[in-house]
Amino acid sequence: MPPRNLHSHAPAGAVAAAPDLGPLPEWSLADLYPSLDSPVFAADLARASQEARAFAAAHKGRLAGLLAQGGDLFALVVKEYEVLQDQMGRLMSFASLTYAGDTTDPTRAKFYGDASEKVTEIVGDLLFFELEINRLDDAALDAAMAGGALAHYRPWLEDIRKEKPHQLADEIEQLFLEKSVTGVGAWNRLFDETVASLRFEIDDESLTLEPTLARMSDPDPAKREAAAKALAKTFGENLRVFTLILNTLAKDKEISDRWRKFADIADSRHLANRVERETVEAMVQAVTESFPNLSHRYYKLKSRWFGKDKLAHWDRNAPLPTSSNRAFTWNQARDTILGAYAGFAPEMAEIAQRFFDGGWIDAPVRPGKSSGAFAHPTTPSAHPYVLVNYQGKPRDVMTLAHELGHGVHQVLAAPNGALMAPTPLTLAETASVFGEMLTFRALLASATASAERKAMLASKVEDMLNTVVRQIAFYKFERLIHTERRNGELTSEQISALWMSVQSESLGPAIDLGPGYETYWAYIGHFIHAPFYVYAYAFGDCLVNSLYGVYENAHEGFVERYFALLSAGGSKPYGELLKPFGLDARDPKFWSIGLSLIERMIAELETME
Repeated sequence: MPPRNLHSHAPAGAVAAAPDLGPLPEWSLADLYPSLDSPVFAADLARASQEARAFAAAHKGRLAGLLAQGGDLFALVVKEYEVLQDQMGRLMSFASLTYAGDTTDPTRAKFYGDASEKVTEIVGDLLFFELEINRLDDAALDAAMAGGALAHYRPWLEDIRKEKPHQLADEIEQLFLEKSVTGVGAWNRLFDETVASLRFEIDDESLTLEPTLARMSDPDPAKREAAAKALAKTFGENLRVFTLILNTLAKDKEISDRWRKFADIADSRHLANRVERETVEAMVQAVTESFPNLSHRYYKLKSRWFGKDKLAHWDRNAPLPTSSNRAFTWNQARDTILGAYAGFAPEMAEIAQRFFDGGWIDAPVRPGKSSGAFAHPTTPSAHPYVLVNYQGKPRDVMTLAHELGHGVHQVLAAPNGALMAPTPLTLAETASVFGEMLTFRALLASATASAERKAMLASKVEDMLNTVVRQIAFYKFERLIHTERRNGELTSEQISALWMSVQSESLGPAIDLGPGYETYWAYIGHFIHAPFYVYAYAFGDCLVNSLYGVYENAHEGFVERYFALLSAGGSKPYGELLKPFGLDARDPKFWSIGLSLIERMIAELETME
């Protein structure tokens, strides 16, 4: 998944880390390929290229005739295509994960760039297949999918059909694909390498982004302020390049949307996520209307705890004055998460255990390493990998639980194959947020002192506000940016003003957004890598709040239904998968269920004053 921004190669084994955290693991990518100069990688890349050209030579322009010969024969060709997709997934997963380990290493950067170009060429040879499927007679395809081997691929074929109104001529699709290497892909890479190279000067230290962001949650207010000012200074010095990147990608998206005849700036994302625009708009409206009862109310409460009328923006995620400064060692984090998962379902813990035992996790903070955290599904013939920047804070434990939830989901969905394992956004955050909730409940249950319980509850509320309120504010910011970009290029000052408007609206009057905060939009990778993805977190959090309520009230059969949901991957629409739980995300009232849980937690905190 895309990295989380809530404020989303070495050999196997452990490497030295800070003494209080114990040894932190670095992943081994040998299950994909042994090394960058591996002859196996080169051979697989050459074979994939050769097989893609052979596939095109055998089937391009012949799909209608092939379908007329029967659905079972057509299914064999789809299977050929699926095998090729799996192979390309393995190649690009290795290249991208190697690059994520150190985006500042020229050797890795070149390897990733070269692999991207070659795989794009392979994709170009296969581009005809899905385009030509959408030119097949609907009645003939429906009849072929009604039974036999092709029925297995029906969900994938029906998803392809949804793209039909926005499909362009084959030559234009080919051009869009090939230009992506020097267009969107290049600008994404520039952003990653720029962020990785940034240094933030605090006292006598020169820090990378992750440890600087971590200091925004330090118990010492002077350290929080120093970190906030260092962030603003460095972002400000680099704002010109971030402004150019955002402007260029927003314009690129406008061109693509115009050619593909998307009516709304976010419609391409909604289509990719297989979610109705009306459902997303209902969620955004519900969350926006909840700002006063959630974020405004909580930050007003927190400012009283700190004895202030307003909190400086660097105090927003500050630990409570009564919070303990406990750091979780890696082993404590592992045991906490696995224990929470096992309490729900032993199978869930067993799958998560594989990540720790198999070298599937990269945990230390390193110069050049990708910021944030993610779980990469790789490809069904392999296994997922998890990247975190672990520093021992309770939030880091929650982030690890979140990404392992993604990992469990990806493992369970893998048997659907390369075409149907990927889960649409509507359910992509379900297992991750559910895993966080299980871990939080386990930690809360172990808290004995009232001050400890209060601190934990406050931290969870802040995480939920970051996941719901903040991500919807991000979504609204993106809508403003992409709307205004259609009127011309935006200056840094214009972008910053739009950022401040949505941040002020969402955080409320109890947060003082002081000088420098206007630059904080610059490091949010979602705006660059996956425009409008951010609402996934709010969608997932509200959905899981409702799902967890069902779990608490009706244990019998819940685990089986939950595993069925995760195991479906992308083979069923989200509405069908939620039906067994009595949930309907298309009902506007659905969102109030999830939001009311956050409101109840804030009310509980108010009673602890």
